[in-house]
Amino acid sequence: MKINKEIRRLSREMLRASFTDGQLDPGRIGTLVDSLIARKPRHYIDVLKNYRRLLRLELEKRRARVETASDLDTKIRSKLVDSLKEKYGGDLTAEFVVSPELLGGMRVRVGSDVWDGTVRNRLEQLQQQL
Repeated sequence: MKINKEIRRLSREMLRASFTDGQLDPGRIGTLVDSLIARKPRHYIDVLKNYRRLLRLELEKRRARVETASDLDTKIRSKLVDSLKEKYGGDLTAEFVVSPELLGGMRVRVGSDVWDGTVRNRLEQLQQQL
């Protein structure tokens, strides 16, 4: 799909209009999509595809995935979630996953941001340096 300026502009305007009090509003999203489909402007299918992509990226920004080698204590979990909410906003949700293959440490992913402090990552970096 080739995105021209008009498609990009329309889909960004739709994304901006999708928020109510800083939160994505499913009702508004549905209304925006219905009105676009009813009007059928030029390239409206491409606008909808780009809008869907922008919504997916926006939702990923509000979801944190925390991978650890072993289960974390509830105090550590709550401190971590509080720190992430401070940085990314109060509507952030966190998912904790135990991945023994990490060997130790933690990997946090929020949207496209990744912090990798795992032993496995450090060993791989050492191996590349040698």
